[in-house]
Amino acid sequence: MTLLETIGIAAVTLHALLSAIYKSMQAFYARKASGSQPRSKDIDPAALPSVDIIVPCFNEDPAILSACLSSLAGQDYGGKLRIYMVDDGSCNREAILPVHDFYTSDPRFEFLLLSKNFGKRKAQIAAIERSCGDLILNVDSDTSIASDVVTLLVEKMRDSDVGAAMGQLKASNRDKNLLTRLIDMEYWLACNDERAAQARFGAVMCCCGPCAMYRRSALLLLLDQYQTQLYRGKPSDFGEDRHLTILMLSAGFRTEYVPEAIAKTVVPDRMGSYLRQQLRWARSTFRDTLLALPLLPSHNRFLTLDAIHQNIGPLLLAVSSATGITQFILTATVPGWTIIIIASMTMVRCSVAAYRARQIRFLAFSLHTLINLFMLIPLKGFALLTLSNSDWLSRGSTTDGPAIAESNAASNEAEIVASESPFGGGTSWRFRR
Repeated sequence: MTLLETIGIAAVTLHALLSAIYKSMQAFYARKASGSQPRSKDIDPAALPSVDIIVPCFNEDPAILSACLSSLAGQDYGGKLRIYMVDDGSCNREAILPVHDFYTSDPRFEFLLLSKNFGKRKAQIAAIERSCGDLILNVDSDTSIASDVVTLLVEKMRDSDVGAAMGQLKASNRDKNLLTRLIDMEYWLACNDERAAQARFGAVMCCCGPCAMYRRSALLLLLDQYQTQLYRGKPSDFGEDRHLTILMLSAGFRTEYVPEAIAKTVVPDRMGSYLRQQLRWARSTFRDTLLALPLLPSHNRFLTLDAIHQNIGPLLLAVSSATGITQFILTATVPGWTIIIIASMTMVRCSVAAYRARQIRFLAFSLHTLINLFMLIPLKGFALLTLSNSDWLSRGSTTDGPAIAESNAASNEAEIVASESPFGGGTSWRFRR
């Protein structure tokens, strides 16, 4: 046996053992908890918390934005609801203004127009500083939520120890092609395996941006840290959902997952867009891992195992794949043991997922293993080497949008003028009717 074979077999065997232990525990903890909380519909509406929904928007397709706002307008919630749509300096503002106009007669809606593109995080903060609700729900502009999502998330937030809660994500364009189908299955596994298991201990490590609710009082305590996140002295402008979740956990709040709260979001339908998205997410994960490490000892040991698997697992798989490919190139011999173990692990995982989801389509998720081995793992290595790069890649950064006229036809549209604070506290906002 050559040195390459030995290294490859050792790496893939360790990966298999780590994954077997982790996935078994994950499946156990991800089982649906019994019992339920009182339904909000049975509570006096006056006693329900007020909810502000914040929708940052940048160059969104008008039809997709319209579907998003329609789903928000159709929420079946008995409490006070306010919706803030923040246009972050979109270059296609003329195309989406008719969407705004459609909702100007609805007193629950307010449209905030930023003078240029500041980024999603600052767009959120602009609306947070404008709003006053007890709870804040962040919804991406390409996401439509079921009519009971606000009600379900509010029920979870009735526990004052809960600082944040997320819903279950699905791909609204799942049937577009094979890639979108695979991503939809990837989202199901991320929500109903990973997040569901973490939620058993009140420590969901990332309340995903498309649909996440926060307690306003907790959010205000963390707003300065959230707004001024730096990495190696440079502003860190993506991965806002993971960073905010970690800040919530660091402050002693619980973070939860509500599988019944369904949100459908548009996912990449081309490999290039998907890989750029995964690169941003990988950088965000690596950046916030160190911030999350001090939290692990105070939680169940499963969360430490989760962190080890998420970070060490891909490294072991990368080593086994690299040695296998090198072995094949140099000796023209197939790394049979590595292939057998990876294939076996893939089929077991997909079979368990198909059983848990009661959907045979999850057997086809085995195709995602090829994407993972030959694209995502090398991409994660590249992300680790380029952590200082904060470029969004697919959205462009700080692109100036069109100028906004001082007069607005709609009474509930506000122009927001941003300026650098003279006290060095970041960006300050002035709202102007």
